[in-house]
Amino acid sequence: MNYRIYGPPPYHLVLVHGGPGAAGSLAPLAKELSAGQGVIEALQTAHTIKELLEELYSIVQRLAIHPVTMIGHSWGAWLSLLFAGHNPGLVRKLILVGSAPFEERYVPGIMETRMNRLDEQGRDRLHELFRLSDLTENTEKDAIFGKIAGILRKTDAYAPLLTEDDRVEFDFGKYQSIWAEAEQMRKNGELLDTAGKLSCPVLAIHGDHDPHPPNGVRIPLGKKIRDFRFLALEKCGHEPWIEEFARKRFFEVLKNELASGRNG
Repeated sequence: MNYRIYGPPPYHLVLVHGGPGAAGSLAPLAKELSAGQGVIEALQTAHTIKELLEELYSIVQRLAIHPVTMIGHSWGAWLSLLFAGHNPGLVRKLILVGSAPFEERYVPGIMETRMNRLDEQGRDRLHELFRLSDLTENTEKDAIFGKIAGILRKTDAYAPLLTEDDRVEFDFGKYQSIWAEAEQMRKNGELLDTAGKLSCPVLAIHGDHDPHPPNGVRIPLGKKIRDFRFLALEKCGHEPWIEEFARKRFFEVLKNELASGRNG
């Protein structure tokens, strides 16, 4: 199964998770938003960006009433943007949450910020997991990838509330193949070129404590997208829906955006 549905039809809203290779990470967000409407949580099962776009196209065409509003988180923000650029008639509005930067020059500080937020024991543990990931057979990499993601999730948060993570399925093979391809699209400019083709409104939401620099999203997209807005959330990390101080504001913004999307 490459999707989950929440709430009753019709389905105008599609959520696209990050990672790559972290299927199910948007389940808490989907549950919250489904109180007011039907939600599709798209799960990425392919190993190339082309196949992921085809998979997402199939999900939207089969299950959704389009044009849809699409919310992409982290890597999923990129995938959503690529999808909207290739399928302009299928997307009414695009909401990018905690996106990775769109230009290479903003990348170097991300891991440094994360490491600075760990104590010595945490840094040693993370380095050891990276080392094990390089040495371990593929069959065991998923578990190591999940442990790395768990540490980074803590460094990326400001004041996280407890959440259920049992539905997240980590897949290192997908991460490795897809992210290598995605990074190349950032380097060669293809990612930003696609942003310049967007015809739908785009809202980027970014926590001020997210180690992914906000200027890496706000400045490049502001130059490329005609109808672009950027919202910074205070006391907020990479996942606004788990943040004690930003959660309420985040959902207020989302629900307003979704209501205006349904009204055209």
